[in-house]
Amino acid sequence: MDYEAVIGLEVHVQLKTQSKMFSRVAYRYGEPANTLTDPVVMGLPGTLPMINYEALRKTVKVGRMFQSDIASTSKWDRKNYFYPDNPKNYQISQYDQPLCTGGSVEIELPGPARNIMGPHRKVQLTRIHLEEDVGKLTHAGSHSLVDYNRAGCPLIEIVTEPDLFSAQEAFSFLTVLRMHLLYADISDCDMEKGQLRCDANVSIRPKGETTLGTKVELKNLNSISGVRAGLEFEIQRQIEALQNNEPIVQETRRWDAETGLTTPMRSKERAHDYRYFSDPDLMPVKLDWAWVQQIEYPERPFDKQRRFFETYDLPYTLTSVLCPQRDLCDYFEAAVKAYDHPKAIANLIANDLLRELSAAGNAQGALSLAACKVSPEDLGQLVRLVDEGTISKQVAQDVFAEIFQTGVSPATIVEKKGLQQTNDNDTLETLCAQVIDANPNPVQQFKAGKVNAINALKGKVMKATRCKANLKLIDTILRRLLETTSNP
Repeated sequence: MDYEAVIGLEVHVQLKTQSKMFSRVAYRYGEPANTLTDPVVMGLPGTLPMINYEALRKTVKVGRMFQSDIASTSKWDRKNYFYPDNPKNYQISQYDQPLCTGGSVEIELPGPARNIMGPHRKVQLTRIHLEEDVGKLTHAGSHSLVDYNRAGCPLIEIVTEPDLFSAQEAFSFLTVLRMHLLYADISDCDMEKGQLRCDANVSIRPKGETTLGTKVELKNLNSISGVRAGLEFEIQRQIEALQNNEPIVQETRRWDAETGLTTPMRSKERAHDYRYFSDPDLMPVKLDWAWVQQIEYPERPFDKQRRFFETYDLPYTLTSVLCPQRDLCDYFEAAVKAYDHPKAIANLIANDLLRELSAAGNAQGALSLAACKVSPEDLGQLVRLVDEGTISKQVAQDVFAEIFQTGVSPATIVEKKGLQQTNDNDTLETLCAQVIDANPNPVQQFKAGKVNAINALKGKVMKATRCKANLKLIDTILRRLLETTSNP
């Protein structure tokens, strides 16, 4: 019997705000343990929470970006449970009246059609609600330490419908979701810092059936690739259990990346286990629709990619490099505004700029575009110099490397170093004739029908001119001379 997986994800995203969700205390990653707390965070008697306006605005921004329904009225609830990382013994969250319901996230699936008509589909969302984070436990041997610095930070929880059907689809969803959140400056989404965390609910069923199987929740999925690996193992584990007539228990399981196994943690909680009730210290949130509509969100990545196909006639190989990074797209469009040759500029960014940024980086990653000395205008000017025949493509490579190091404009570098192309027809004709005489083998190959043999001759001429000759002119002269040259 063939089985299919049915997966739903619960993604927690730490919002990028200056202060915590219900307190004025600041939050910064990496501060000494338990230094970013106050009486509100710790739930001391007599304290009252106050809503973080920016967190509310960013949650609505996410909802609008994913076409969710924004509630005119939502409320706060207490989710009660006792655990060392939860200083109040309850978490302020949203239960039956969340800020955002419904919506969808467009994902790209792996497949042979890698262009604008490629395999895309929308994954349906259940809800997006706003809540506060808890602290962080660190386990060392038989002891556990708790740091409450993160407690009280604003979180959004993005919950999908059971609308993913493979580990690869879950991987694609999280990759695209993170891309959208970075585009909109919602969060830095660094999973190593706990800014994006994911739990997965997975069940299996015979293909063709619509009834859901017994759901198992996976935790400790610490990377997007870890989500894929954990789901792949768990799907196979459940299939083998059914094939061996073993029951699947509704439970929470822990993914261990080192062993590549999931192991039981506890029985799966249900909503009534948390004894939700409305928070008595917080009034419901009523949103003015005019205010909601004023909250703008950026052009979505796949919308941008489709526009780049249509407006700039860029191939998938280039748009798939540019469009995942909003700052790279902005840089590209600024360069095109300076000089309208989008394909050449996109190629220069995808090949040269990204290579240099990576080489100039460190263990934490590539050099940021903001720190790059090559301005979009410089890039446009460099492409213009090639198109106008002022410098060759080979020389442009060297000029680009110098711009990257110094920030000096390409025109200044070309002028100062005398890198202008040689367009002297008589000089080039003499050189081409000398190269033909000195290289009988490629000449013979060209005359025998191997047209690419001319490239060897062009290379010799370019070397003789230190890559300063006009390549198109060399090609024209060589072909004319070869037509009149007798076989050696």
